[in-house]
Amino acid sequence: MPITRRDLAMLGAAVLAARPALAAEWPAERTILVVVPFPPGGGVDQMARVILPYVQKHLPGANFVVENRGGAGSQIGMEFAFNARPDGYTLGAVTSPAMMTIPFERPVRYRVEEFVYLANVIDDPGGLWVRKESPVRDMADLLARAQKEAGSLSFGTTGIGSDDHLVMLELENGIPGLKFSHVPYNGAAPLQTAVLGGHLDVGCFNVSEGAPGYRDGRFRCLGQAGAQRDPSLPEVPTFRELGVDVVAGAQRGIVAPPGLPQAVQDKLTAAFAAALADPEFKADASRLQLPLRGMVGAEYRQAVLGLDARLKEMWARKPWRDQ
Repeated sequence: MPITRRDLAMLGAAVLAARPALAAEWPAERTILVVVPFPPGGGVDQMARVILPYVQKHLPGANFVVENRGGAGSQIGMEFAFNARPDGYTLGAVTSPAMMTIPFERPVRYRVEEFVYLANVIDDPGGLWVRKESPVRDMADLLARAQKEAGSLSFGTTGIGSDDHLVMLELENGIPGLKFSHVPYNGAAPLQTAVLGGHLDVGCFNVSEGAPGYRDGRFRCLGQAGAQRDPSLPEVPTFRELGVDVVAGAQRGIVAPPGLPQAVQDKLTAAFAAALADPEFKADASRLQLPLRGMVGAEYRQAVLGLDARLKEMWARKPWRDQ
């Protein structure tokens, strides 16, 4: 059957139409979705929105968009990220230890060891916060009030099994007669609102989350749970300095679904490494007083799984589901 000019013209048009699709390669085909499993305004949300413009800068063709999918203490968003197609177009912003502790308490549709670990950005110590007008004067006063009548003081956290909840449990386990009334919230933003509104006696959230309200006089910080004083709050003592041997905080980073192609993973980890080393990013983080701790790839994975093992030991000794 002879090929006519019309056939050749149609074939040429089909080839030309297909060329953009064939030429487009990751990450230029479409926007990369980064799921934050908490409401806007918290530490994980802030971490993602600060680092991603610099990752985009070092990843030609990339365009990131952040979507908040809060709920169930971050479980909903983490499940969405874990079960997404592993094509490099869906990533998850996560926080440890929450991502490890949730599966201890209830069934989840993700497995901690199977995420692809791209980069850790933040290591943020916990803190105990009260509103400016609170009658609680300092850490000693707080502990004395809580010991005087068990459960009389409300203690807000960002959810059962969160790093904030673990701070509360370690305080209770380490000090005889200490018992708070635990009130979990779905993220740092609603927790801070409750503290400022006088609905809670004390809130536990991370230093980077509380520092802006501390600087403008809305919050007072009774103590911070870092191994040493955070540079953003140099005048606030650590728990250890106050005689309470508790060190705890939250790591925040970016992961991908299992099965991410190695070539895509390599490009992402290289871009995150470049972003973390970028002087402009460091200047932004310093301006926001973010406690940076950059780790990429295998180093980040090792840190998460090491903490996961320690938390499993804690859970085996004394489950915290109902504490």
